[in-house]
Amino acid sequence: MSYKSIRNYPGIQYRESDRRKVNGRPDRCFYIRYKLHGKTKREKVGWQSEGYTVQVAAEIRAQRMKDIRHGKDVKTAAEVNRERTKHNRPLREVKDLYFDSEHGRAMKGRNIDLNRWDNHLKVLEDKRVPELSILDIEKIKRRARKKKLSPQSLKHILTLLKRVINFGTEFRYCPPLSFKIKMPVVDSETTEYLTDEQIAKLLSVLENWPHQDAARMVKLAMFTGMRKGEIFKLKRKDVDFRKGIIAIQNPKGGHSESIPMNSVAREILEAQIEWTRKHYPESPYVFPGKKGQRRVECTAVKRIKKAADLPRSFRPFHGLRHHFAVTLASSGEYTLDMIGALLTHKDTKVTRRYAKFLPEAKQKAADRAVDLLLKRTSSTPAN
Repeated sequence: MSYKSIRNYPGIQYRESDRRKVNGRPDRCFYIRYKLHGKTKREKVGWQSEGYTVQVAAEIRAQRMKDIRHGKDVKTAAEVNRERTKHNRPLREVKDLYFDSEHGRAMKGRNIDLNRWDNHLKVLEDKRVPELSILDIEKIKRRARKKKLSPQSLKHILTLLKRVINFGTEFRYCPPLSFKIKMPVVDSETTEYLTDEQIAKLLSVLENWPHQDAARMVKLAMFTGMRKGEIFKLKRKDVDFRKGIIAIQNPKGGHSESIPMNSVAREILEAQIEWTRKHYPESPYVFPGKKGQRRVECTAVKRIKKAADLPRSFRPFHGLRHHFAVTLASSGEYTLDMIGALLTHKDTKVTRRYAKFLPEAKQKAADRAVDLLLKRTSSTPAN
């Protein structure tokens, strides 16, 4: 490639194109040359057909020389473009880096999020973050509504997108989003619980269920409020009959916890561990799945729900956890702190949803407040 210098313009060069023409003459591409850290750099400025001239090239070179003289960080246009590309990757790359990171690989809901991305966010993969618009988000919302997804499901989708972009911003894989994603309004106060008649019907079904290992699993959820995942992960070594406690390894809130073992839970666990030792002697799990491995699902629960004629919207494990909490709150014998401890809640805000089921406790507190106020008033001497 032949470069030619231009008289009276030191450090400015050009080369002519064999194909491109301007005004009937070969198109010229201008370059500037300067020394940076003892090395000569040649930087492309642009083509004459693109509006670049020798004067423009001279101005750019003069600015580079000024920046070098004042100790500024000087980068060529090509280097700037490479940097911009490196820190402005397509969403596909940012997403892959997020899920392949140490945090991404350790996420409990990794597979769920990957499916969520493939089903709802894949359409954005070829875009870079600065190219995203509010319209793109509205399209995601519109598709979700067409699929009849709940506001909570849509919130999970948009939250995943935010997490990926925030990760990319933190590690300089992409710039931050230029606008705020408006989340759907979600009624997070929906609390599932059963009537006395429904509980009686459910218990009757469980007592006569042909596979008592599945029945005991549902009973344990009902009488302890344990989460489905906690029951599935429960190992024999986590059950201490002598101390009367159940250890819960890595609950949703993070650190391992333990809850007291009530009398009904003790009977359930004793019967289930005896059953497990007989059918899966090598399995460490209390409620083992196929071949004694850790259980990932319990399809029998759907059949139990149908046999007990429970509401269609009732989620057995999740709903029984709520029912456990509501029962304690309605009794008026337990504070929210006590209920939160039994449910291994880390955030008291989560437990606050059960406050509306404390009518008797609230009434007692209100009556006691009146007594205290009247007593204080009567003991105050009149002027």
